[in-house]
Amino acid sequence: MRSKASSPKPTANWEDLTLNTSPDPVQLDNIKAQLDLVLLALEALAGIGSEAILAAAAHLGLESIVADRVSLWRLRQSSPLRKGQGGRKKLDVEEARSLVLIICHLTKQHQELIRRAVALLEQLTEQNQKPHQAALLGDYIDTFSNTYQERMEDGDSCSTEVLAHLALKLLIDLLFYSSPGGHRRLWLALLGKSKK
Repeated sequence: MRSKASSPKPTANWEDLTLNTSPDPVQLDNIKAQLDLVLLALEALAGIGSEAILAAAAHLGLESIVADRVSLWRLRQSSPLRKGQGGRKKLDVEEARSLVLIICHLTKQHQELIRRAVALLEQLTEQNQKPHQAALLGDYIDTFSNTYQERMEDGDSCSTEVLAHLALKLLIDLLFYSSPGGHRRLWLALLGKSKK
């Protein structure tokens, strides 16, 4: 399906991710935290790891920004929510744009799974049943919660209800990001949240 003639280069969607003014350090911290949470939700639902993220970066022509596991780890560790100070670095706007495009590329690849999970959630909500009653949602919530508790600074103090609510909110967000124009939606959501 992929054309061998065209080599990956920064995607046309890059121009959709513009800024009127550069974010201040607090806004960038909020953007970093949100991007890391969205990636965590995608990992928990679809079981993707760093290889899939790096493959998406290469496919999109973004390997100069997300070159290898170490650079990806440093980007992820730049989230202020993360435990430890090890790989902290400043996330710049190009890195944020790259992560947005990578996330949306991966959500499109897993759109069917995301749609199925959201449809199950809607069905169970209508029936006044708990999401854990569906294996797909139960596994997703458990994986998300366990990973959050393991990686995030406030992980030990978050209740299972709070983490389940966050996981389900992010699941619905993933559906929006997997649709056409999802990269723009995610970018605007990040900019909106970063101003609060």
